[in-house]
Amino acid sequence: MPANDHSGTVALAFSGGLDTTVCVPLLQEEYGYDDVIGVTVDVGQPAEEFDEAEETAEALGLDHYVVDAKAEFADLCMDAVKANATYQGYPLGTALARPVIASAILEVAEEQGCSALAHGCTGKGNDQLRFETVWRDSDLNVHAPVRELGLTREWEQEYADEKGLPVEGGDGGRFSIDTNLWSRSVEGSELEDPAYVPGEEIYDWTQEPGSAEPELLELTFEEGVPVAIDGEEMTPVEIIDHLNDVAGAHGVGRTDTMEDRMLGLKVRENYEHPAASVLLNAHEALEGLVLTKEERSFKTSIDQEWAEKGYQGLVKAPLFRALEGFIDETQTRVTGTVTVKLQGGQARPVGRESEYACYAEGQASFNTEAVTDDIEQADATGVAKYHGFQERLANKVSEAAEDAAAEKTITDYE
Repeated sequence: MPANDHSGTVALAFSGGLDTTVCVPLLQEEYGYDDVIGVTVDVGQPAEEFDEAEETAEALGLDHYVVDAKAEFADLCMDAVKANATYQGYPLGTALARPVIASAILEVAEEQGCSALAHGCTGKGNDQLRFETVWRDSDLNVHAPVRELGLTREWEQEYADEKGLPVEGGDGGRFSIDTNLWSRSVEGSELEDPAYVPGEEIYDWTQEPGSAEPELLELTFEEGVPVAIDGEEMTPVEIIDHLNDVAGAHGVGRTDTMEDRMLGLKVRENYEHPAASVLLNAHEALEGLVLTKEERSFKTSIDQEWAEKGYQGLVKAPLFRALEGFIDETQTRVTGTVTVKLQGGQARPVGRESEYACYAEGQASFNTEAVTDDIEQADATGVAKYHGFQERLANKVSEAAEDAAAEKTITDYE
């Protein structure tokens, strides 16, 4: 039980759900704070979530602040595109949103003269770490009542009933859902059984694959960042919103995975990410056209490390900034267009064009003799003779040694 010796005002990451609602009186009763303010950060959640937060805050008599951070979050998503960022096969949505949310809450807390920050995360998930890596860089106290008091959902519901808190059955459904611009995650209930096959009811952003006619989109990139769709310039937020609608109608962007969390737990997660899938696939296709083999090969390891740090919420780390320095340098030539075909749940690049293409049709074509002005096909004969020379030599030496050993064995036996 925490020491009840705090005072002043604490800023709570507030959603209006069961966890954050019970945190309000607990922060006063168990932690001794004089006042609690709630902060909700908009990173693309559905409008009804803000309505719920506002109604609950009003019922609690809670000062409630709403911060619009969609543009900032979308910019981070664009950085994820440049880094081809996925974690264990799915695009990072919740992970990248948390540092943005935490930073916005910290800013409000400092503006309002708060002495502490609090969240409603449990001790089993990743979000506690992502929030606190941002907050613990400040001078404010940090609290996690659900984790520190060892609360369960059942206990919270009973507590809410006793206190007459404005909550209805916890999360409003049998699944735990987190939504932002970049992804929608679904977990809990039957989905905790890895063998359970979910039905279409768990999906909201994506239609069943194959239910729409094939469609082509042309995406324009400038230095690795998408700037237009079918020639129409859009902001990052507009691009993401548009692609979530269009690609979602084709069932693009569904992932059902066993995810390894930072604390070592393995959990079953389902994600929807139509826009992310389209943009990541298109961007990688454009990189394939303009980057050299060595750049692409080395960047793979850089991208993977970027995604790991992004998953951990460490987007302000020195290593993260250094990785971005390399990535940004490679993106100076990732400018051009990519045509993507949406069909049957897939977003498949089917065409790409760039003035920086590391490709010459005349040199690569089977219908031309010369590779360049001073190199002919016949010049590859010498390369072909040397290619695999050491491997062939090693095999011959091994075969000779094996034959000699076998001959010695026969001689010894005789």
